[in-house]
Formats: sequence, structure tokens, C-alpha cells
Amino acid sequence: MKKIHRFDEYKVLAYRILLAYIFYFIARLLFFLYNSDLIEIDGISHFFKLYYHGLVFDTTAILYLNALFIVFSIFPLVVNTKITYQKILFYLYFIPNLIGYATNFVDFIYYRYNFGRSTIAAVDSLEHESNKGLLFLNFVLNYWHVFLLYFLLAFVWVYLYKKFKTNFIHHAPTVKYFGFSIIGFLVIATLIVGGIRGDFKKSTRPINLLDASRYVQNPSQADLVLNTPFALIRTMFSNSFKKINLVDEATINSLVKPIKKYNNNPETKPNIVILILESNAKEYFGSFNKQMNIKDYKGYTPFVDSLAQHSMIYTNAYSNGYKSIHAMSSILAGIPSFKDAFTSSPYPKQPTESLVSTLESIGYSSSFFHGAPNGSMGFLGYGNILGIDNYYGKNEYNNDADFDGVWGIWDEPFMQYFNKEISKKKQPFMATLFSVSSHEPYQIPEKYKGKFPLGTNEMHKCIGYTDYSLKQFFNKAKTQSWFNNTIFVLVGDHGNLIYYDEYFKEMNKSAVAMMIYSPSGKYVGVNNDFAQQIDLYPTILDIIGYKKPFRSWGRSLINDKEIPPFVVRYSSNMYQFMTGNYICTFDGKTILGFYDKNDKDLKINLIKSENDEMKLLATRCKAFIQDYMQRVIDKKLASK
Repeated sequence: MKKIHRFDEYKVLAYRILLAYIFYFIARLLFFLYNSDLIEIDGISHFFKLYYHGLVFDTTAILYLNALFIVFSIFPLVVNTKITYQKILFYLYFIPNLIGYATNFVDFIYYRYNFGRSTIAAVDSLEHESNKGLLFLNFVLNYWHVFLLYFLLAFVWVYLYKKFKTNFIHHAPTVKYFGFSIIGFLVIATLIVGGIRGDFKKSTRPINLLDASRYVQNPSQADLVLNTPFALIRTMFSNSFKKINLVDEATINSLVKPIKKYNNNPETKPNIVILILESNAKEYFGSFNKQMNIKDYKGYTPFVDSLAQHSMIYTNAYSNGYKSIHAMSSILAGIPSFKDAFTSSPYPKQPTESLVSTLESIGYSSSFFHGAPNGSMGFLGYGNILGIDNYYGKNEYNNDADFDGVWGIWDEPFMQYFNKEISKKKQPFMATLFSVSSHEPYQIPEKYKGKFPLGTNEMHKCIGYTDYSLKQFFNKAKTQSWFNNTIFVLVGDHGNLIYYDEYFKEMNKSAVAMMIYSPSGKYVGVNNDFAQQIDLYPTILDIIGYKKPFRSWGRSLINDKEIPPFVVRYSSNMYQFMTGNYICTFDGKTILGFYDKNDKDLKINLIKSENDEMKLLATRCKAFIQDYMQRVIDKKLASK
């Protein structure tokens, strides 16, 4: 008998979409198991509550990935149940689904370094890597268990898909059949639109990453609500750089003071050496943790700890981003990265006043050293935008015998190369080195196996190796004629593997080591005020007595009395601004909360007890983000 309805086809379609929900649940469970030490939940019931809220995000991702499959499954035709047509549907279903599903598995591991679901910015950053195949192979070898889980679940998914098939149904091409099919098509299409948006309310915008934070007690829980395909899709065509207008210009000039001018020190021209240390989180440094009261604490940086006794160290310092390229723009140009990296946005290619341009304007040369293949991380491209005179990478080093096999030249020989090359330069010079060895896959040169403490996670021996490399660098550098006339800055780019509970707290995930060393002994001490990477640019200009006005969102760490110490960062889909006694969270339009400055895990929201200090903090936060967006978008990253 010929049927005019298609209920059997719709049931099979529903079954196949249901399979996607089941496997997304499994991926969310595995994501949590891999990262349970980073995401705090209160038992099984709390997990399922977060899972329930995550269903709306799963729905959006699943419908995006299955849009073609669903449309072709319900299209008003009479051949939909034929074997050939069903084979086409099989591929329309599994090609996008398995690609999207794989991204969840990537975040089982990558989340430990990114502290957030991967967005399109993570994909953009891979464009600068010339050794993608080697990096992928290294990932496979080190995390084979993730690949095994993925392929096992993919096999089960395919098996279950084939268990419930559509039998061939001969449909007569009648008006009733097509009428029923068109009605079914329109109803399902409407449901798809609502599912992708997150609801059917005209008054609301489609859901985005920020909406996940509506259902959580702790910011990291939002990543359990989300899924990676959703995060990638929602950021694929988005541009988070948008102007806001919440305060007037006078407020910006008063509270942010984006154009700085210092007159605290006489004009001098010391050499400037900036050592940006890969993944050097504050957690690893004994000298930075003396007041943290962490039970059974152990550090892994004996040389830097000894150098810290003769330096000014900043024990409450933070990164202004979560990737290496974020650190480059933050430290050298005073430009932080928030939801999306400034360097991955449409706006980095513009005249930019920076530490490079200001120092070059008074006679300095500039150079940048990074032992990875030239172009890695986007450093070479951004260095060219800043106007750095010379770039030295793996190509210039030209000796693959010292290549670590994955990322670049081992730190020890590359730091010796760094010393050799800058010793050839005419003074004054500015030279920046970005280390590479303290990084996944957590290897050190074979000849040093067993030399450094293994510690309690894989990162610790690498930190020990980089610390040793710094010792060898300083031992050699102090014999050079330029050494005594040099200001050294050591700063971590971002965090990495965490061991101590204190550093699992939301704000402390981005705590980094930061110190200034001068052989003259002028800058010595411990500063416990808030500090951040974007402060280094104005600090250096203040130290050398630079007298001209310059654009900077940071503040001098040695003399600025007008702008109070503060930190601004972006995490868990919101801006986080710390100053005075409080931490403020802001979504770009609305203040979301206030927390005591010691509540680094953002557990107790004090917004209902808002006081005058909190109100000023909120205004300061709005003013900062407003000026940042306006200057970036309007291409006004110079003081003129």
C-alpha cells in the first residue's frame, strides 16, 4: 500500500539525531573526567544539572552540523527511502558530525592549557605553524588514549546508526503526499531555526558562549555547559571587537588615562633585555610563593629565585591573555587580548605606538629571538607590524642538531646564541627572547635526564631546565661589556599545568612570574600590588626617563601614583577587572558581579552589597574596555 505520510522516515530521523545527543553526553562526561581538577562541581546531581543546561548548546551545535542531513532527509521527494539516497544521507550525517565531534576530544587535552573551550582563534593560531604535521604526530603519540576513545566511540556511533534503517517505501507523487511532505518540512525547518537560536523569542538574540555562564556557580563550570563545536561555530564569523559607549571622554581620561607622560627619572639609555618565558606560571617559582601559605610547597627555579633576591619581583602579576601571541602584544605594545586575540582580529595591521617604536625613536635598535621555525605563533608577522629591526628564529640559528623535534631549538643553546648575537650589537639595544622548551610535550635534552627534579607533574622538569638555561645565559652575559648597562625583564607568557589547589582558582590560573633586574642594584624588593604584562611597556619608559607622551593602557610599576594598581583579563566569557579591594566582572554591557580581591575563585558575588568603591571600579572597567575598543577599531593605537 502506498503511503501519503512519512512518519516512519521522521522516526528514523529522530533516532539519528538522538544518537548525536547521546554521544555529546559521553563527550561531555569524558571532558569532565579529563579535567575534573580544573572544573569544580558538587557531585553527580550537579553534573547532570549542568548537563541539562548544556542541552540547549548541544542542540545548536547538532543542528548546525546536521542541517544538510536533516534537509535532505525531509525534502519533499519520493526517492528518500531508496538505498542510493540513504547512502548519500549516511555521508551527509557522519562527515560533519565526526569532524565536529573530534573537536570535543581535542579539548580533553587543550583545555588544560587554554582554560576554555577552543574557539576559532585557536584554529587561526595554527595558520602560523609550519610544522603542523609534526605537531599532530606528537599529539597522537602523547595522547593516543584520546584518539583510541574517539575512534571507538565513532565506531559505536556508526554501528548504532545502521541498526535502525529506513525500509524502502514506494510513495506515489500525489498532491496529498507532497502537501504532507511540505507541511512536515516547514514544521521541522521552523524547529531547526529555534534550536539553532536557542529559543523562539523575538526579543532575545541567538545564544552565544556568554550564555553558558548564566547557569553556573563557578566560571569554569561554563565550559562544562558548553561543547567545542558550539564554541567554534559561534565564533567562526563573529568579531568581538565592537564599540561601546558607556562613559564620557572625560571619565576615560581621568580613570584610564590612555596617554601617559612620566617625568620621574633622568634620561638614560640602558640596554633593554626582555625574557618572555614560555608557560612560566607563578606557581613554579619559590621566590614568588613565600607568602602564599601553600602546604608542602616546592618550587623548581633555584637560579631565578637567587636572582630574585637582587631584583624587584611582582608577586601579584598576571598575564593579559592565554596564548603566547597574546603575551607579545601585551608586553611589547601594551595591548591585551580579551575574547579574541588582538593579533588575530582585523585590526593589528595599523600604526602602533609600542616599546619598539618609542625606543627606536631615541636611537635604540630592536631584535626578537624565538627558537621555533620562523613565523611560528605569528611572532614574525606581528614583529614586522611593530617595526622590529631583526628577527632571529630557527632558520637563523641554522643547526637542527639542537632542535627538540617538535617546537624549536632547546632553550640552553638558543639562549647562548641570543647572548652571542646581542653582544655584536651597538648599544643601546632592545632585545627580546621568547623561550620554547617549557612546553608540551614536556621533554628536556637527553643529556639532562635526571638532572632536574621531576616534581609532581610533567611541567616541573621543563621549568627546571629553562631555569638552568637562564643561569647559563646570565653566567655568560655578565662577562660582556653591555651587561652592567642593561635592564632585564623576566616574565611568563601564561600558565600551564597546575598542581597546587591555590592555582586552580579562576583568577590564579593566569598568575605569572614577573621581575625586573638591574646589575646596578637599583631595583630590588618585593611588590605585592596588582601587576600585569601591559604594565611593562610604561614601566621601562619610566625607568629610562622617556619624556614624551605615549599611548599605554598599563601603568608604571615603579612610580605611577595617578592610576592605582590593577589587572584586566578575559576568562569564562567575561572581562575581569581587579583593583583596590575588589574584582569586577563585566560582559561588555552589564556589570555581572563584584568579589572580594581575595576571593580568587569568584565564589561569593557581592553585587547586592554594592558600595562606592565598587561603583568606581565598575566605571573604571567600562571606561577601559570602551577606550580599548574605540582605539583598536578606529586605528588610534598611537598617542597622536
